[in-house]
Amino acid sequence: MTWHDRTKDRRGVFSAPVLLAALAAGSPAFADAPPGATACTGCHGPAALGTAIPSLEGHAAADIVVQMQAFLTGQRESTVMDRIAKGFSEEETRAIAEWLANPEAARHAEP
Repeated sequence: MTWHDRTKDRRGVFSAPVLLAALAAGSPAFADAPPGATACTGCHGPAALGTAIPSLEGHAAADIVVQMQAFLTGQRESTVMDRIAKGFSEEETRAIAEWLANPEAARHAEP
């Protein structure tokens, strides 16, 4: 069995926790980020501007939490965010949202 096969679930879809862990592990600039937060910037960072995937840059933490709850409860439809939202506790979601609400430059600043 290859690494590629081990990262998929029973339906052949990549497992969100495996992808999140892989993305977070390779990013020393985000050492102060809560677990899982750096994976969000892969799709929702500044590069998302002008794409179908919304950038989270400039969004308030409370707004991010509300949207994650909507994905979690099924109030908001998605392709993958509903599964990602299920992987975080309320506390983890709040911590990630607060980190994401900081401007990107502040997230990259050296402590």
